[in-house]
Amino acid sequence: MTDGFEDLGYARADTGRERRLGLPEVVYGPGKTAEQIVGVVGALLAANEGPVLVTRLDEATAAVVAAAVPGGEYDRAARLFVWRPASPRAFRVVVVSAGTSDAPVAAEAAAVARAVGLDVLELRDVGVAGIHRLLGEVEVLSGADAVICIAGMEGALPSVVGGLVGCPVIAVPTSVGYGATLEGVTPLLAMLSSCAPGLVVVNIDSGFGAAVAAHRMAVRR
Repeated sequence: MTDGFEDLGYARADTGRERRLGLPEVVYGPGKTAEQIVGVVGALLAANEGPVLVTRLDEATAAVVAAAVPGGEYDRAARLFVWRPASPRAFRVVVVSAGTSDAPVAAEAAAVARAVGLDVLELRDVGVAGIHRLLGEVEVLSGADAVICIAGMEGALPSVVGGLVGCPVIAVPTSVGYGATLEGVTPLLAMLSSCAPGLVVVNIDSGFGAAVAAHRMAVRR
């Protein structure tokens, strides 16, 4: 092992990331073989003390990884494998999703946030087409330290939430919707153009990115 990373031949596991950023490197599953994932996870577990995560992992590959690296837990809905989840901290994240079709992204956001030690509450199917569903949860939203707001279609939900709460709002556009939503580009641009000032906007379908943004806020608070 060299200073800060371990050269595995096919990958250089960033073993120093926990020291720099407060979390070990997170492994992105697609495009890697099960054997490669096993090697990187093993290096990260050996070199760090915090949670080790593999995102977007399919069930078949997860089964192989589980057999080779015991002690982890696989969340099928979130497609997330976690070893050594962090101890909970007093930082409440409310994960709000507009529709049932946004559920996979919301599941990833919630599972990653829990794995890195955040206190998570989920509000599902509260999109603007039936805004009374959201307005009935204003008290819950007001108690959040951060809100992760997930929506496809026209991407309006984060603007509404951003006008209701004073805490950070992290907007996640999803690729849910018909042709003119352009696989998430339309809600992305809507969120970037929101009239609710100060929204944080992450990449399309990136529940993971939103959860890590919330973690950064929690650590610095």
